[in-house]
Amino acid sequence: MPVNPLLALVNGRVVDDHLPREGLAVLVRGKRIVALVADNDPRLADAQRHDLQGRLLLPGFIDVQVNGGGGLLFNDAPTVETLRGIAQAHRKFGTTGMLPTLITDTAEKMREALDAVDDAIEQRIPGILGIHVEGPFLANARKGIHNADLFRYPDESDIEALTAPHRGAVMLTLAPDQVSPITIARLSEAGVIVVAGHTAADYATTRAALDAGVRGFTHLYNAMTPLSSRDPGVVGAALDDPHSWCGLIVDGHHVHPAALRVAIAAKTRGKCVLVTDAMPPVGSDNPTYTLNGQTIVMRDGICQSEAGVLAGSGLDMAGAVRNAVQMLGLPLAEASRMASSYPAAWIGLDRTHGRIAAGYRADFAVMDDTLTVRETWVDGIAYAVN
Repeated sequence: MPVNPLLALVNGRVVDDHLPREGLAVLVRGKRIVALVADNDPRLADAQRHDLQGRLLLPGFIDVQVNGGGGLLFNDAPTVETLRGIAQAHRKFGTTGMLPTLITDTAEKMREALDAVDDAIEQRIPGILGIHVEGPFLANARKGIHNADLFRYPDESDIEALTAPHRGAVMLTLAPDQVSPITIARLSEAGVIVVAGHTAADYATTRAALDAGVRGFTHLYNAMTPLSSRDPGVVGAALDDPHSWCGLIVDGHHVHPAALRVAIAAKTRGKCVLVTDAMPPVGSDNPTYTLNGQTIVMRDGICQSEAGVLAGSGLDMAGAVRNAVQMLGLPLAEASRMASSYPAAWIGLDRTHGRIAAGYRADFAVMDDTLTVRETWVDGIAYAVN
């Protein structure tokens, strides 16, 4: 038997850039898609067949904001084993790629997290594409659940750690009112994906940060200055800018559905991305966790402190796609792109990830008609979902 036999995924409905299409087969060899062909293509005769049983075949989901899952929080133990467990928990929900996210912490913890992600990628832990460092260069006025006692300005050692060669993408959420355009430009030019969040900046400050290299916005609307008639704020700058990406938490709690629809209508197509901001209860039976010494409880999918402050979410990517279709009224193909090809573009992987096309990674989410994940494929390997 060949080392990398040809595999054919058949009897599915392929969701790529169009409506779900029948009569197609996806040919896979090793970690890559070879071709998308008619189901009577002669190459199928020599291929091993995998029957999708009429289900939907979507590109695997890419989540650029994952704090935890499976009962694990990245901040608690930034190790390869923690990353393995978080990725495994989210794989149940169609997530085939992620940026594990470190919430505001010490400089030492940030370095440990950067090293852990590098090691995980070197060890080929499925699904780890890089890291998202959310803080500590944030604004106290828009701190959310972050520990403001740890907020600070980036120094040379921070910049050196973030801009050193890394094996995956490095995304950094910072507040433009706390970090100068010069520093933003320096980070961006070194390859860091700089995004704005947890900020009290006005429109002009945010616009200057965009010009300096800010490429997106972390959980749009939340923890930032709002749009108003004479003061557009961070939200206005985000919606006005045609080039930047916006992460959207579509859980029905963080942002009203109407506000989400406004953002999607305002932004250039391809610039709104589904994210989860997921916490340890995702993929776990335990609804409780500790963050910054506070007990957080998930009830009805809402993660909150005792004071009622939102602390991430209990959302998974399959739920985000489902909500985008059912709550926002988006076509399934567009919701799928917001969970796959658009985030891949944001982190610079759009030539290899996020599409069902020849040459792309064989990462798939197999869903039934209720948009529940039944199988997840990472690098051409199928993972059954209970």
